[in-house]
Amino acid sequence: MTLTRIALCLAALLAMTGTATAKDWTSVRIGIQANYPPFNGYDDDNKLAGFDVDIANALCAEMKVECSFVVHDWDGLIDALIADRFDAIVSSMSITEERERRVDFTDKYYTNSLTFVAARDSGITDVTPKGLAGKTLGAQKSTVSADFLNANYGESKIKIYKPAFPM
Repeated sequence: MTLTRIALCLAALLAMTGTATAKDWTSVRIGIQANYPPFNGYDDDNKLAGFDVDIANALCAEMKVECSFVVHDWDGLIDALIADRFDAIVSSMSITEERERRVDFTDKYYTNSLTFVAARDSGITDVTPKGLAGKTLGAQKSTVSADFLNANYGESKIKIYKPAFPM
């Protein structure tokens, strides 16, 4: 998918919002979390940086609008968008049916996969629900990873964590 196509999708989405109160789209407020490196976070100069920041800046450049960022906790990004605290979200959000019921998405701009990570000497070789029964598994709060563990690993102890990186 080309950056132009994504920009057009975002522009169309922005054009459809609030038709009763037309907005002059010379600037776009982008909602972003800032604690998920390398996708988003702060660099050594305490400036927002990462893949999501680069994507948002490229989209704004393609649309010829000024881009500003509104840093927000992951858990409340969709609610804040609906409350008009920003115009769009660019924060590596997986598209799920539940989220699609609340907001519109552009086409995906990348895909990822979930994986299990354990200490090298853990002896874990079977990551099926049966193989991890009785084990403690962790995931970040309000993510597809947490949803997946809760739905499929009922015989494991599931621990849900806030993001490890400070905002």
